[in-house]
Amino acid sequence: MGIAAKEAAFQLATASTAQKNQALAIIADELEANAEVILAANAKDIDKGREAGLTEALLDRLLLNSERLTGIANDVRNVISLNDPVGSELDSKVLENGMSLSRRRVPLGVVGVIYEARPNVTIDIAALCLKTGNASILRGGKETFFSNMELVKVIQAALAKAGLPAASVQYIEKPDRELVSQLLKLDDYVDMIIPRGGAGLHKMCKENSTIPVIIGGFGISHIFVDESADLEKSLNVVENSKVQRPSACNSLDTLLVHEKIAADFLPMLAERFADKVALVAEPKAKALLSNAQDLRDAGEGDFDTEWLSYTLGVKVVADVKEAVDHMRIHNASHSDAIMTNSLENSELFINSVGSAAVYVNASTRFTDGAQFGLGAEVAVSTQKLHARGPMGLEELTSYKWVGKANYLPRS
Repeated sequence: MGIAAKEAAFQLATASTAQKNQALAIIADELEANAEVILAANAKDIDKGREAGLTEALLDRLLLNSERLTGIANDVRNVISLNDPVGSELDSKVLENGMSLSRRRVPLGVVGVIYEARPNVTIDIAALCLKTGNASILRGGKETFFSNMELVKVIQAALAKAGLPAASVQYIEKPDRELVSQLLKLDDYVDMIIPRGGAGLHKMCKENSTIPVIIGGFGISHIFVDESADLEKSLNVVENSKVQRPSACNSLDTLLVHEKIAADFLPMLAERFADKVALVAEPKAKALLSNAQDLRDAGEGDFDTEWLSYTLGVKVVADVKEAVDHMRIHNASHSDAIMTNSLENSELFINSVGSAAVYVNASTRFTDGAQFGLGAEVAVSTQKLHARGPMGLEELTSYKWVGKANYLPRS
């Protein structure tokens, strides 16, 4: 697979934008044309997931329906409309010796992606890698086996119709963990590994890979409600961040509330979240949540938990500094927000938190490639080198130096 992927990457690197876009258009059309088969395969995954005792949050992550499949196809079409970064120049100059020197964007080569129960990731990765001239080797979770098999068939058939090698997108079908270990050591053929999943997957990849690894997709998301915030509008944003899709990696995990408005805001929160969200609170917050229907004391590790469900940690803090200190301790690296009408506090929050995406008076759910106008995303990077936040087209490229001269020897 590594040899085939490297050869495919060589061919993709010189494919025209028109040819790559044609392949993407065929993929989008074939997804809709094969909807019945894809959804039937997904139903098998859902049934097996229920038999295995998967939580409703995990089942939601792997679920496909007609609306979601149409959305995935439209995301592919959005990628077609985006500028192809390959071949563009980052900057250029003419040296004193007469040489023109530029940096030109080029594909990374072969990207290996290991991900868990989200079949839409298969299409997102394939679309973005194809647009940027990268080959990909995919390894999804066993929970989405049947869905991914059908999706990869659609992709490879579309590649053949567009005159591109089927090995441009390959899928590791066997669930053996040993094959993942082999992929992580395939540095002769694979240029980057992107894990999408929980902390355990990221840790395993970091510790075992001989290939550069992009870390992302995991982190505790926070919202801090400042004393100057509009409480009703803040409540709407908090609700969206938590409830709109709790199984997403950018959904809210911990709510921090300024002590001066906590007595007013927390009872409003409990009322809004009645029959919706279980609250896990430290003592100060719990004392103000007496009207909550589902409430328990926060225990060790609760504020380090990415809930991915209808559960929310709640804590009262003295000010923006204490909020930031809490976030620094409890892995604020993904998406975090402040609700405030104070320019001073908003700038302090933006400059202090180490998150890949920071918001002022907006939902953490905006951290998404499509929402950012990137078309889709291959991952959300929470590291600080090469790429941060939603990884779109440009983040799947590198560059090479190009020097042009009139037969100029180095003196």
